[in-house]
Amino acid sequence: MITRRLFCSALAAAGLLAATASQAQERFITVSSTTSTEQSGLFGHLLPAFEKASGIKVRVVALGTGQALDMARRGDADVVFVHDKVAEEKFIAEGFGVKRQEVMYNDFVVIGPKADPAKAAGKDILEGLRRIEAAKAPFVSRGDKSGTHAAELRYWKAAGVDLAAKKGAWYRDTGSGMGPALNTAASMNAYILADRGTWLSFKNRGDLGIVVEGDTKLFNQYGVILVNPAKHAHVKQADGQKFIDWIVSPEGQKAIAEYKIGGEQLFFPNAGR
Repeated sequence: MITRRLFCSALAAAGLLAATASQAQERFITVSSTTSTEQSGLFGHLLPAFEKASGIKVRVVALGTGQALDMARRGDADVVFVHDKVAEEKFIAEGFGVKRQEVMYNDFVVIGPKADPAKAAGKDILEGLRRIEAAKAPFVSRGDKSGTHAAELRYWKAAGVDLAAKKGAWYRDTGSGMGPALNTAASMNAYILADRGTWLSFKNRGDLGIVVEGDTKLFNQYGVILVNPAKHAHVKQADGQKFIDWIVSPEGQKAIAEYKIGGEQLFFPNAGR
């Protein structure tokens, strides 16, 4: 009996060691990215293809672009995949990134009540925002230093709206990702700036629809950057670069183009253009 117990214990221990060794040998990289790439379902579509082609697992941490870049600055990611070119170039200039490569684009849209109480509908993002502010119509902001939030603030400034002076009860900072912010807008029947990809995949729309679209200012470019191993020696440079090389390759670009919801393409590949 004792011998059998010892044998079973040894067998269990061996199994645990084998599992631990297997986990230790698993190749993976960490990608800090935006909530839009995660919540739109794009990564769920892309990553199985990359993992099959490379044998490298990808662990995605979805944050606002500012937080994703800060995570990489701390050395907690191998690759950054975000959408705020100004912030990305600053990240490179500070020495935290090796090289920025463009991957794909889509566009921002203003979502709002179908009744459009602010009469903001049209193709002019700046005029639409002016009308929302003038009507003091409820507006939901991500307020999370994401790429979408940075774009929103640029649009308000370009529209001549001083939020510091005019922000009031009509303007709601949420400090949340795109999906939760859209949920807040749906519950409030409010206006909100969103990326088209997340909007198309969003289900809890309530009485909301697209109010402003088609302005060239709403162009939304995504870039990918390898975190600089000279700053953080533990960065998985080779495997991180393999992910980048794949995402900008014809195979990766084709996979991006093929991702659709309801027959509508969410992202448009433009690496190397």
